[in-house]
Amino acid sequence: MGVHVPAIPQGSPMKDRLNLPSVLVLNSCGITCAGDEREIAAFCAHVSELDLSDNKLEDWHEVSKIVSNVPQLEFLNLSSNPLNLSVLERTCAGSFSGVRKLVLNNSKASWETVHTILQELPDLEELFLCLNDYETVSCSSICCHSLKLLHITDNNLQDWTEIRKLGVMFPSLDTLILANNHLNAIEEPDDSLARLFPNLRSISLHKSGLQSWEDIDKLNSFPKLEEVRLLGIPLLQPYTTEERRKLVVARLPSVSKLNGSVVSDGEREDSERFFIRYYVDVPKEEVPFRYHELITKYGKLEPLAEVDLRPQSSAKVEVHFNDQVEEMNIRLDQTVAELKKQLKSVVQLPTSNMLLYYFDHEAPFGPEEMKYSSRALHSFGIRDGDKIYVESKTK
Repeated sequence: MGVHVPAIPQGSPMKDRLNLPSVLVLNSCGITCAGDEREIAAFCAHVSELDLSDNKLEDWHEVSKIVSNVPQLEFLNLSSNPLNLSVLERTCAGSFSGVRKLVLNNSKASWETVHTILQELPDLEELFLCLNDYETVSCSSICCHSLKLLHITDNNLQDWTEIRKLGVMFPSLDTLILANNHLNAIEEPDDSLARLFPNLRSISLHKSGLQSWEDIDKLNSFPKLEEVRLLGIPLLQPYTTEERRKLVVARLPSVSKLNGSVVSDGEREDSERFFIRYYVDVPKEEVPFRYHELITKYGKLEPLAEVDLRPQSSAKVEVHFNDQVEEMNIRLDQTVAELKKQLKSVVQLPTSNMLLYYFDHEAPFGPEEMKYSSRALHSFGIRDGDKIYVESKTK
């Protein structure tokens, strides 16, 4: 099945009105070949985005026939087509030289194919190579200075020697998405990292295999890095959610966005102070270098006092009745009605005949009548040393 467009005769007055929209989605249509090229040319004059994903295109020549008849094309999605079954020749690749964004996810495109594309697409800015079973990167002899974004998630690039080749091939790279690649370490001298990725602003290492804080520190070597994604890495598993974020923020002073959330000035200061306190009792030889930098900035900080914010469960109060005073321990999770039952034997009054008043020894107000039987005692804010006055209704 080829690409199907309406069969309107050439030169028809309806042609201009039936030009297809600038975004054309033909995914999962069973397309195997280009079909009538004249029809494609007649109706796709204004198409700038073409989605041909999940079809059955296996011959680059057929892709070339389609694309060469879409003169305004800037975005092309060829994901999940079995294009690994044919070789991409330079003449074919030249037919879509105007494309700026190319998606080849799950196409199993070889690195030879990628290199041909890079040679023939001088304006390519975004390239998607996810789910292509790459275990290595084959380095091209030609640098692609136009590429700004590389999305190469869900492959099997575990060794840093493969990732560094991407820096060599794409020196202008702004965004590198490496999620789900199990990268185990960033093994590169700091000065070399700066030269490899001089323009990198954003990197995703989500679900990589990083296990060392030294790898996180290495990210500071990218001179323009502002945004990092680091969720789901083994290094951070033992820490609480709060510890993970604060320890990473404190180690990456230039990063303004972590895991999709903006790092405010206030959060940065909180994180850096947390970092100092976190490492204050660690043996000298195990303290990270960043600790000493932050000590220079803030000085040594005392550990925060531990404050128990749980509500008090009981209180020792004075119960006043007539001229008697009795010290009692009362549970604060009970109601006024339940307290009256507890006081029944102390004041020798039936509960129906009791009036209770609560007096806060620190408050400037007078006693507060405890009117409502179902009200919980903790809602009065009762504390040790407070007083409860009991009077008889028939007094």
